Amino acid sequence: MSDGERVVGPVPVPAGDGRTLTDPPVVEATGIVKRFGPTVALNGARITIRPGETHALVGRNGAGKSTLVSVLTGLQAPDEGTVTFAGSPAPRQADRDAWRRRVACVYQKSTIIPTLTVAENLFLNRYAPGRGRLISWGDVRRRAEELLATWSVDVDPRTPAGDLDVEQRQFVEIARALSFGARFIILDEPTAQLDGAAINRLFDRIRDLQDQGVTFLFISHHLQEVYEICDTVTVFRDARHIVTAPVTEFPRGELVAAMTGEAAATRRGERVSTADPGATAALSVCGLSGATYGGVTFRVAAGEIVGLAGAAGSGRTEVAETVVGLRAADGGELEIAGHRPRPGSVPAALAAGAGFVPQDRHHQGFVPDMSIADNATLSVPGRIGSNGFLSRARRDRLAASMIEKLAIKTPGPDLPVSALSGGNQQKVVMARALADDPRLLVLINPTAGVDVRSKEFLLGKVEETARTGTGVLVASDELDDLRMCDRVLVMFQGRVTSEIARGWHDHDLVAAMEGVDLNA
Repeated sequence: MSDGERVVGPVPVPAGDGRTLTDPPVVEATGIVKRFGPTVALNGARITIRPGETHALVGRNGAGKSTLVSVLTGLQAPDEGTVTFAGSPAPRQADRDAWRRRVACVYQKSTIIPTLTVAENLFLNRYAPGRGRLISWGDVRRRAEELLATWSVDVDPRTPAGDLDVEQRQFVEIARALSFGARFIILDEPTAQLDGAAINRLFDRIRDLQDQGVTFLFISHHLQEVYEICDTVTVFRDARHIVTAPVTEFPRGELVAAMTGEAAATRRGERVSTADPGATAALSVCGLSGATYGGVTFRVAAGEIVGLAGAAGSGRTEVAETVVGLRAADGGELEIAGHRPRPGSVPAALAAGAGFVPQDRHHQGFVPDMSIADNATLSVPGRIGSNGFLSRARRDRLAASMIEKLAIKTPGPDLPVSALSGGNQQKVVMARALADDPRLLVLINPTAGVDVRSKEFLLGKVEETARTGTGVLVASDELDDLRMCDRVLVMFQGRVTSEIARGWHDHDLVAAMEGVDLNA
């Protein structure tokens, strides 16, 4: 056990089907090490899940939760350590049927095939042949009806899966998992796309299935849900197991502290605010509403850095994407530097004065086979040519200045972006965002997947940009991205729920992001 680790126990969880804690764990992972190149994703991690319980696994991004799920479901073999199910060793990696009989995962992103019916999805690759080895679809539908009825899933098996809502798809996936014989289900962010009523129905189904002997591992960014539905909670941090405890004996403040590593943390560094309230606001948002958020109102002053924080499914990313035109709002108004861009238009947002670093640089941030120079100047054709003709010399001069300004390590501007490291690729994306001297800079998870040195450089460049009078909106759940902000707006379930001034401690911000009331 490493320094700072502890286990609170024993964990007194009654099994819903009458089993006791003398039964072996449904699953036990010990000493799990998993490396991906130089990255250690799990470092001696462990978890023990008892029969009939709902066991929460929580931790900040990068804590190792997803990697543990891949190990527990047999998708990844650990480099070190062991996994047992009911006291017996895990199946061979290639024996997928044996894994399905022991464990199933219902992911946030559905694995249901929308063009097939519910019945076809339930028994995909398991259709029993009828006469002449032809599939009897009537038999398939009857088997589906029996399966859905057994587990109280109120869905017509003839319905195309694409017509199901998120809640129905989850119940169908749970029923499919149970049909293989698995009685251990991993729920990965199951409430991220559900409204309050659907969440309550999901929790009722979990309790019903618990009573029938089904065990759950519940992974969620919403800690309040842990206290509503879970018996036991395990915290991972920095790829390691930190603590396991009964939920009823683990105060909210202690849980957040276990996730962050300390009850109070200092900020990245002192920063004197450069906000200019007297100048035209860089961004004004009033009553903005969309599919995943509603009633969002805030302002970013010229020279101000504002954070937009929240866990997965909070709406923070969607709001930021609406500001830059990747999405069109259903209602409300927004202005960029005094201009109202056409909703849902990226060119209009850029013309109004926005610069943008998207969430996924690989799919949204650059064209990998194009040169650094072309990528850095994609959004400013007017600065490198006229009348539809581009000047290579002007392009290269602008690119050279951006390469120097962003300290991009390259032998020249013609190198394809795909040949750069992750940190330098992100610098190219930042270069394009800054190429037209924006009045508003919008950043979504700006330091994701970059090394520590590149992260510090990029954040420093953001602060430098704000000093020139540019307003900055940073949408992220990474604390390091938010420490430089003058203030942080916290979103939870599509609403701005709090505003936290500069000088916050980690546990306060994380608690707000997770919807936890530390005074409860």
